[in-house]
Amino acid sequence: MRYTFVPHPITGTAAEICRKYLQGNDPVTGKPVLEEIIAALTVPITEEDTKTGFIERPTPRLVEPDTEDNLHRIFLENGWTDGLPIVLPTEARVAEMLKGTSHEPDEIVGRMQPSSPHELWSYTVEKVAVNAVMAGAKPEHLPVILALASMGVTSISTSTTSFACMAVVNGPVRNEINMNSGIGALGPFNHANAVIGRTWTLMSINLAASGKIGETYMGSQGNNYNYNNNCMAENEEALPDGWNPLHVQKGFKLEDSTVSTFLGWGFTHPDQSFGKDFAPQIPFWLKFVSPFSSTTLLLDPTIIHQLKNNEGFNSKEQLIDWIQKNTKVTVGDWMDDFYAVQNFILPTARRGVEPFASWMKLPKDTEIPQFPSASRINILSVGGQTNLFWQAGDFGYLSTASVDKWR
Repeated sequence: MRYTFVPHPITGTAAEICRKYLQGNDPVTGKPVLEEIIAALTVPITEEDTKTGFIERPTPRLVEPDTEDNLHRIFLENGWTDGLPIVLPTEARVAEMLKGTSHEPDEIVGRMQPSSPHELWSYTVEKVAVNAVMAGAKPEHLPVILALASMGVTSISTSTTSFACMAVVNGPVRNEINMNSGIGALGPFNHANAVIGRTWTLMSINLAASGKIGETYMGSQGNNYNYNNNCMAENEEALPDGWNPLHVQKGFKLEDSTVSTFLGWGFTHPDQSFGKDFAPQIPFWLKFVSPFSSTTLLLDPTIIHQLKNNEGFNSKEQLIDWIQKNTKVTVGDWMDDFYAVQNFILPTARRGVEPFASWMKLPKDTEIPQFPSASRINILSVGGQTNLFWQAGDFGYLSTASVDKWR
């Protein structure tokens, strides 16, 4: 593909400044932007342009032997780490890690890329195991890590807006590897939570070329969640009857073990008063989420039991449906949300896509759903029941993979 670059940022930039960008030079090549655009559209296709297939990326299997201190320095200086100390992936340690799966070391697990314009990199079971060793994982963690790798989702986006990810583990494997879903589930208190989430970051760096500052990472401020990607287990045991865990909602059986991925920016901790009903407070606090993005609520089980016993919500699905119907924005607020709506939704509406096209024609004080469908809303049971506490954020569900497949 042929690319022409203009200066950033574009969001919120006045039209006259954008015009100057077009009349100026490409900041990467130094050539005039308009000349590059015209050339890209008119110069005949070359043999290089028509190449297809895989790009070979041969790499040596081993780093040359050296002292431990020098090897740590080599890994750090080559950008193979997350900036924190690692466990050196010796052949013996990787072989021990591979005992955690029945799959062959040279089996292809998946393919990953920093973003859609970049090429996909494929990787083997052994390469995933190398990154698991580096993160400090144990062999019993490897099936969860391989399931994460199989989805081909990078945890480090190229976006200028500093995205983050979340990994949620469900099913019996949570207890088999002693993951934390209770007190401090999102804190630095559990080995499995920490190393599984960290391995996802290291895999994204080393198996997909993500996280290269100024090349495949452009997040203006960055995101501290990228270190361990909000890796947690869902507190299934604390769910009341009728409330299904995430993996059952996504079509798996209760006895299946899975890992699910989410993408977003962050969470807020609502400062609400606990009166008779909790549910009516939710739409107020979800106003901070950009219109027509997704949301995920992390509810302490104490709140979930209140929602069922005191407010009559007998399932996650019932609560999700209520949130979707009762969380509203006005057309005026929708059209004024510059980033989410102006850049993504309005162009869709102008092409006639419903319901967005019809919403553009409504008076600005008309209320419309903040979340176009219930599929944009997810609820997780997380916490140790020490307080009526919850978090909400703009994390949207991406995918779920079987852990059992990788045992």
